[in-house]
Amino acid sequence: MSHGYGKADHVVRMDPMDAVFMMAEQLSNPLHIAALLIMTPPEDAGPRFVDDLHRSSLAAVGKLDPRLRRRPHQGLDTGGTWVWRDVDHLDANQQMLRRTLPPDSGQEELWRLISEVHAAPLDRSRPMWESYLIDGFDDNRFALYVKVHHSVMDGLAGFRLIEKSLSSDPDRRSMPPLFTELPTEPIAHTAAGSGLFPNPISLARSGLGVAAATVTFLRRLVEGEVSNLVEGLTGDATLPFGAPYTRFNGPLGRDRAVAAVSMSKARLRAVQNAAGATGNDVTTALAAGVLRYWLTAHDELPSQSLVAICPITLRARESGSEDGHANAFGAVMCPLGTDLTEPAERLALIHKAMTEAKRHVATWGSGPSLLVAAPNIAPTVLLPQVPFTPKVRPGFNLPISNTPGPRTEMYWNGAHVDELYPISAIYDGIGLNITLCSYADRVGFGYVAGRDMMPDIETLIPLTERALSDLEIAVGVKS
Repeated sequence: MSHGYGKADHVVRMDPMDAVFMMAEQLSNPLHIAALLIMTPPEDAGPRFVDDLHRSSLAAVGKLDPRLRRRPHQGLDTGGTWVWRDVDHLDANQQMLRRTLPPDSGQEELWRLISEVHAAPLDRSRPMWESYLIDGFDDNRFALYVKVHHSVMDGLAGFRLIEKSLSSDPDRRSMPPLFTELPTEPIAHTAAGSGLFPNPISLARSGLGVAAATVTFLRRLVEGEVSNLVEGLTGDATLPFGAPYTRFNGPLGRDRAVAAVSMSKARLRAVQNAAGATGNDVTTALAAGVLRYWLTAHDELPSQSLVAICPITLRARESGSEDGHANAFGAVMCPLGTDLTEPAERLALIHKAMTEAKRHVATWGSGPSLLVAAPNIAPTVLLPQVPFTPKVRPGFNLPISNTPGPRTEMYWNGAHVDELYPISAIYDGIGLNITLCSYADRVGFGYVAGRDMMPDIETLIPLTERALSDLEIAVGVKS
């Protein structure tokens, strides 16, 4: 099925950082981000409910967001410059795909399929996105997987498009496909949050414009105050090449491994209240516990603490730009305390580091924090792409990010959204990414890694429960 969208020769020059993403992907690994929604059909659903959803999506593809109706192009006619070119005809069957898992499939088979499709690069001859409607698992549940190239939009913009296509009304039908151009109805969500931070490369886009305009930061440099800034933004310890080397910080293979789990928001909040920490502190400490347990089981736990790169937002969620190029977040290096035995000590360390970091980012702004983070980002991302690079200490070991999702239960054409997970990008030097998304009364943990680096990624699921249980005992909310 094809749809016309006007003149194919309409050309828009690509944003410089988006062009960098296109060129970087040619040298390294696919740079797309994704989301997975797992749903249960409504009680009145017929036997071909998912087929009907797919058919209606194919028919309504003309309503998609304009960014999803163009493809990248570079050639002699553009002087070697990357541009966006509107497609004359979009074959919806190539963009909106349908899969059915073998009989008696469950979560294991679903995640195996997601790992396979997440590893595959997007076709540059077409618009840089794909969706998959998947059924045949967990009796009658189905899933929607959507992946979009990072040059098209960032993770927060993508999640907003998805959220606008959902409804809090379980009786609503005849809804358009996800990623449509116009919102179907407002949704309930939090007023502010950390913002989805799919990978450290997105910092470059933000920092490119903000840092250049940060006159105050330049004045501070002249005044000799940069040492105080570095100390505050790096937890006074994490300097360039300051993290221990792990298996996740080398060259990345072709295959991907993906897993996810939802944890009760009430349990997380109980730990938060007992420890006097923030929700992000608790989820970061939970991720730190998972990493400590996994590395210990593989006899690879470094004696020095692992370091995560974490975003800190400076803007309420509603005020972000619609094109996803908002320049309102900073980045900090957070020690995870993986060298500490006691979960409560790890949480206290993370809380202290992030509290100081937030204070400094709020004072100095996003541009300075991005400049300070740059010496950690550059060696971590670039060195593993150089052939025969020795195992040097990276600036950080992985990204850990968190985004607020809908606060109420959501539906799509009557199908209940049971679970909502972000699936981020990984690449050379950053072979593990942990992204979280809150949804209703739970928080989804999305794990993605190189298959060669973490072939047993499914073991992170029980380790997540173990880490939370240990935290509950450590802070006294569970005996």
